[in-house]
Amino acid sequence: MNSRNHERPFFTIITPAFNQGKYIRRTIESVLSQGVDSIEYLIFDGGSRDETVSILESFGDSIHWISEPDRGQAHAVNKGLAVAKGEVIGWLNSDDVYYPHTLRLAKSVFQKYAEIDILYGMADHIDENDNVIEPYYTEEWNYERMKEVCFICQPAVFFRRSIVGKFGFLDETLRYCMDYEYWLRIGKERPFHYLRKRLAGSRLYRETKTLGAAVAVHEEILRMFKKKFGKIPSRWIYNHAHAVARKSGLTRETPEGNLKFVKKVALVSVCDLLRLRYYIPLSELKALMSWYINARRSVKQKIL
Repeated sequence: MNSRNHERPFFTIITPAFNQGKYIRRTIESVLSQGVDSIEYLIFDGGSRDETVSILESFGDSIHWISEPDRGQAHAVNKGLAVAKGEVIGWLNSDDVYYPHTLRLAKSVFQKYAEIDILYGMADHIDENDNVIEPYYTEEWNYERMKEVCFICQPAVFFRRSIVGKFGFLDETLRYCMDYEYWLRIGKERPFHYLRKRLAGSRLYRETKTLGAAVAVHEEILRMFKKKFGKIPSRWIYNHAHAVARKSGLTRETPEGNLKFVKKVALVSVCDLLRLRYYIPLSELKALMSWYINARRSVKQKIL
């Protein structure tokens, strides 16, 4: 991976890739069309067997890339973090896109406020054709709240290179929530700046890891919290239970269906609480019982 010059770039953008030929051209073009000078763009492909490599070759020396087997997404990003020369780093997956002027907005913040080390912006979920599905949920920075809800959209995050020196690399044992774990690791000591501008589109489709393996995603989050904090927020236990219920084919479209769904959620939640906390707090038991009672009441009201 050769650089065209020895000047220190302002941005380093890292893209991990593997068999994303359907989308990666749009990803690359969204970076190169930003209209910002001094961008080091590094793409680490895991040895794709689709058209990815031919697409990378078509961009000539406007990008720097390697295609070779790796140990997964976190490893690919870490390879970029290890060699990044830019003052500010962005991580853009090979099926996501930056919106126009994103890098200009980020650059203006970092240049104006030396005390800001990491920022995140607003974003959208987009479909396979770049159409907006829905806004990605974001909110003002609060570390304790961040433990309850991951309100940061990964492609809309930028951080100074000094962050890597202080907090290290992504946890390569994680397949799904390596970004969430990194934000929690950093946020414990550094506040994040919330930029109220739409910066990125995060693609959502059936084959994405987070959508296509929802139960595995939530199971990994539970393990990550147990290892990192020793305690798992109740919200993530319930999120896991909902994912299990959906995977089992249950829906909430009818009162009867909702009752079955709630029973499944309650059962999985109880098992998770016993497995991970070793007991069931009274407050959680009351919450589960109230869900069940309300669901059953809805069924009775329909019958009447």
